[in-house]
Amino acid sequence: MKGYTISSNLEDMDMAVIHTFISHTYWAKGIPKVTLQKAMVNSICFGVFDACQRQVGFARVVSDKATFAYLADVFILPLHRGNGLSKWLMQSIVHHSDLQGLRRTMLVTKDAHSLYAQFGFTQVENPQGLMQIWQPDVYQS
Repeated sequence: MKGYTISSNLEDMDMAVIHTFISHTYWAKGIPKVTLQKAMVNSICFGVFDACQRQVGFARVVSDKATFAYLADVFILPLHRGNGLSKWLMQSIVHHSDLQGLRRTMLVTKDAHSLYAQFGFTQVENPQGLMQIWQPDVYQS
């Protein structure tokens, strides 16, 4: 993608940009910076950077790198949307060497179903088999 790069090196990530964006999302509103840092350290992180090496996008994958992965915290900053960056980011994720041969990769989204469908994600066929402990306001307490 001309003028942009993607890195999966955790040291390249701009925590200020990532936390500012994610802490205002519907899925992680108010997440403490230390919690997000811990999540990132324990994930495979992907950053999208502009020509000046400023972070403009992010995603992370929680995985055992053998059987299962969970895609989380995907975003492209508003000023950089519409350039195909989310598709490029997803291509980088699904082709990453540590994420091959997995039995299941999951995600939860409220509004980006069409993006993820392009990369093989489908609705869960038997949702009655899925269970969760869900604390949507955990960062607000």
